[in-house]
Amino acid sequence: MSRHIEREIEKLKREILALGAVVEESLHNAVSALERRDPELARQTIDGDPAIDQMEVDVEENCLKVLALHQPVARDLRLIIAILKINNDLERVGDLAVNIAERALFLATREKIEIPLDFVHMADVAKKMLKKSLDALVGEDPALAHEVCRMDDEVDAINREMYGVIQGAIRKQPERLESLIHLLSVSRHLERVGDSATNIAEDVIYMIEGVIVRHKVEKYQARDSS
Repeated sequence: MSRHIEREIEKLKREILALGAVVEESLHNAVSALERRDPELARQTIDGDPAIDQMEVDVEENCLKVLALHQPVARDLRLIIAILKINNDLERVGDLAVNIAERALFLATREKIEIPLDFVHMADVAKKMLKKSLDALVGEDPALAHEVCRMDDEVDAINREMYGVIQGAIRKQPERLESLIHLLSVSRHLERVGDSATNIAEDVIYMIEGVIVRHKVEKYQARDSS
């Protein structure tokens, strides 16, 4: 790797990490707005989305510049392609945070529903997955990336549990259907955050090992448990 392209790639890594930090904060604020029934924090999260969109555009443009000017090959090329894909996934997580904030805004105007839904725990797991996937990128750590892929099962399990609780509540409180559907949407959005974090981890594995592991996570889990 030439010194010049090495500097460009390090700059791209810093930019993707900066985007990741902003997205993590947006997700945290969205869930906090939901739990605290805080419409102002929900609006702040929604209003912050254009900045995330602009960061995503900037990273994409810089990746394309490096591809055009330096024509990287092999590992350098895989890294830039991975950053491009990760960039898209992070922007998607930002959109999911906005969706959660919009649900929080609606629910803040309705009577609170007292059912056991631990969105904070679910969000914490999803945020850990997101952070670890980005740490795997920066540290070029495939083992950490594989760990993120395995963690996705936990988020899926929580989502299924949430679905069951909300389904039961709909039967008992059909008059609260609209609010319960919004709560179900929050769970689904958090599950998709976990999916995006898994996508990032899979891109990191491809970047380092040159192996495409999409749709093969179960095989990796079986190998790791043997």
